[in-house]
Amino acid sequence: MSSKSSTNDLIALCEPEISGQEWHYVKECLDTGWVSSVGSFVTRFEEEFARFVGADHAIATVNGTSSIHLALLAAGVEKDQEVITSDLTFIAPANAIRYIGAQPVFIDAEEAHWQMSVPHLQDFLENHCTFKNNILTNKTSGRQIAAILPVHILGHPTDILEICQLAEKYNLPVVEDSTESLGGYVGKRHCGTFGQSGCFSFNGNKLMTTGSGGMVVTNDPALAHRIRHLSTQAKSSSSEYIHDEVGYNYRLTNIQAAIGCAQLERCPHFLVRKKEIYDTYQQAFQNRSDILTLDTADHVTSAHWLYSIRVNDEANDINSRQLISALGERRILARPLWQPMHLSPAMTGAQFVGDGASQRIFQQGVSLPSSVNLDTQQQEKVISEIFKILGP
Repeated sequence: MSSKSSTNDLIALCEPEISGQEWHYVKECLDTGWVSSVGSFVTRFEEEFARFVGADHAIATVNGTSSIHLALLAAGVEKDQEVITSDLTFIAPANAIRYIGAQPVFIDAEEAHWQMSVPHLQDFLENHCTFKNNILTNKTSGRQIAAILPVHILGHPTDILEICQLAEKYNLPVVEDSTESLGGYVGKRHCGTFGQSGCFSFNGNKLMTTGSGGMVVTNDPALAHRIRHLSTQAKSSSSEYIHDEVGYNYRLTNIQAAIGCAQLERCPHFLVRKKEIYDTYQQAFQNRSDILTLDTADHVTSAHWLYSIRVNDEANDINSRQLISALGERRILARPLWQPMHLSPAMTGAQFVGDGASQRIFQQGVSLPSSVNLDTQQQEKVISEIFKILGP
């Protein structure tokens, strides 16, 4: 298997694989002049993506963050309300909450699979909120809780069934951030289809890419109409420039959708490669006390987006940042996990519920090269260099 990064001996973290019909579909856009946010590929991409994940409706957007923003607005989240979300995540979902003028409440991760901790979520709902007249209120802040936004990180699904059960009990809509879990399942049901809506990103490092782009999926036709309306500047007339509320210029372009169609065709192959890469790393690291692996829960299918480990510095003098630096010196790109949201200067003052698991995972976490086009020789080099750095 060829790799773009092999030409300069740099082993990338997670680069796109452009090897299908991308050039052909983009040329069709250029030849016909349909290059903006209207065109046949936009509709085709939405329809094919909805089928791929098993949703009734899909709305293509300019990026994953915009998809979350729209989904929260459609869920009825308003200024000065609160949204419960994951503490261990990229900052996009927290930012989307703040765009509305709402405030995030961050729930700690659980140690086994690094996802939102259901026990901490349940504790917050039962012991730190009041529920009266179908309205949930945070005792600490006095603000109404408007939604739950769990994030399926690193390809592994959250405990979404339990989260949705709690949400139903307290009359809360669930918006899933499934950006990193395209191809992830709980049972036979795809991530992003359990809540009121699910959001995806097609950034260059994701399982599939449109360069930049996103998608909202839902089974609710009225909700889909609302999200589509907001994404097209809330234009209420097909012939006149009349807008019935503040809208957003969030529609994906036809060129990007054309790339998306080609990438989606390759997704089954991409998922097979991700699983092969995961299995190879797991086998290599399974007997080491200084490497803690992210295992897969029995009841789920992980998309294995970005293979990540925890460096157990109690069993070795090398910590996670030293390992990342040493790999970089060997032209192998690795990266730390995200700073937990409750520690982010951008989220100062936000409430945190937990015991610090997300901070421990952050301090120890390292993501390793996981490109679909990572070849056997490159992966063997990554593993070999890690063993040299950490020692026998």
